[in-house]
Amino acid sequence: MFRDEATLIAGLVRQDEAAYHYAIRTFGGPMQHLAASIVGQKIADEVVQEAWVSVLRAVGKFEGRSALKTWIMRITANEAKSRLRREKRNVALEDLLAEDESFADRFDGRGHWQDAPSEWGQDSPEALLASDELKACLDRMIDQLPDLQGATLALRERQGLPLADICNILDVSESNVRVLLHRARNKVFGCVKHFQQTGECLATE
Repeated sequence: MFRDEATLIAGLVRQDEAAYHYAIRTFGGPMQHLAASIVGQKIADEVVQEAWVSVLRAVGKFEGRSALKTWIMRITANEAKSRLRREKRNVALEDLLAEDESFADRFDGRGHWQDAPSEWGQDSPEALLASDELKACLDRMIDQLPDLQGATLALRERQGLPLADICNILDVSESNVRVLLHRARNKVFGCVKHFQQTGECLATE
């Protein structure tokens, strides 16, 4: 029905119901994941609703400087960060970047693990991730990451976006995105390692 962005945008501008439902089906899931990674699951729905209101108000002014999805996701990120500020729960980027850098050598230039922890023994990461208990633990850990770390991880790992798009959406530099992504991956790495060693989850209920 909407074979290209221009057709979809035109439909949204004229408030076509089919265009609106198509946009929700196409972008609603990624928006929900992004909002939840910043503000948590409890108020993510509200943030997404606020983001859609902003999208529909501004879509007529969309200039096409980025993909429509990137533009919508940036609006979602801005709404989520504004909500955090209103609730006085925002974490300063400088505080996030002030953490210990010692984990950086665990990853290669492409962001992959250099070496799996020795305690994994014969269990591959794939085998560990097959555990329902570990999946639940990782979900809690990811939900509890600081807002920008969680958002960066969600955009990169869950949605597969390139770094340039993540920079655009979160309005941070590429170097900061790389640091945030490393920090998030390191915490997930530590969570997996601890779970394998002890059977206990580092994330709180």
